[in-house]
Amino acid sequence: MNKESIVKAVHVIEEKLTKRPEIGLILGSGLGVLADEIKDPVNISYADIPGFPVSTVVGHAGQLVIGELEGKTVLAMQGRFHFYEGYGLDEVTFPVRVMKQIGIDKVIVTNAAGGVNADFEAGDLMLITDHINNVGINPLIGPNDEDLGVRFPDMSTAYASDYQQLAEQVARDLDINLQKGVYVWNSGPSYETPAEIRMLQKVGGDAVGMSTVPEVIVAQHSGMKVLGLSCISNMAAGILDQPLSHEEVIETTEKVREDFLKLVKGIVNKLPGE
Repeated sequence: MNKESIVKAVHVIEEKLTKRPEIGLILGSGLGVLADEIKDPVNISYADIPGFPVSTVVGHAGQLVIGELEGKTVLAMQGRFHFYEGYGLDEVTFPVRVMKQIGIDKVIVTNAAGGVNADFEAGDLMLITDHINNVGINPLIGPNDEDLGVRFPDMSTAYASDYQQLAEQVARDLDINLQKGVYVWNSGPSYETPAEIRMLQKVGGDAVGMSTVPEVIVAQHSGMKVLGLSCISNMAAGILDQPLSHEEVIETTEKVREDFLKLVKGIVNKLPGE
């Protein structure tokens, strides 16, 4: 990872800031609506930030939105980057490095995921308790810069337990049914086969998607605390007798918009400040 590139990106962003953000939000497919809730927003197109790729996926707006949410200053990624778009994992995780350099030490990462746990339903929200990297690559492969993090970061607490407890309490207070489970990262862009889903069920996966894990690894490497949330946008292949489509993903995230917004805003409100 080129520190000079990080510094250049931070410089462009900081020029537009009036207040330093304390929480980072990474918003997945169809979930960028949360950024529309940010007050007094400063919008910065990814195309205007050195080193940032450009999101190519429907449902990803492709900009940073910085401003106030529930009394906290946040930096939201309205759209993320994926390995399947042809980007290297350095590029996919570059925004996390930039967040850390700006001074952000708390990240809420969200995604749309397929339900692997047969007890789930499309439209459920799931608290990520752990993950499985099923791709076989890692964003930390290559030379390690000790200024960015240790060579062998511990991943046993990648999803902060106190943040999980807070999210569960907020969900109870709002009467939102919040599932819990393990998120599996597959590269995509093809959806899994029914046989692959049966395999993931056997190894302990509850939801599967094409993002999140690289960013969480880098956030952990950087010493940031992470909360992860999935919107179960469809049941994975073979569980229901129907084909899978990205249109269904967007349609389902639209249906759960209100619960998603209430939950994340409630969590941001309760997260400890600076």
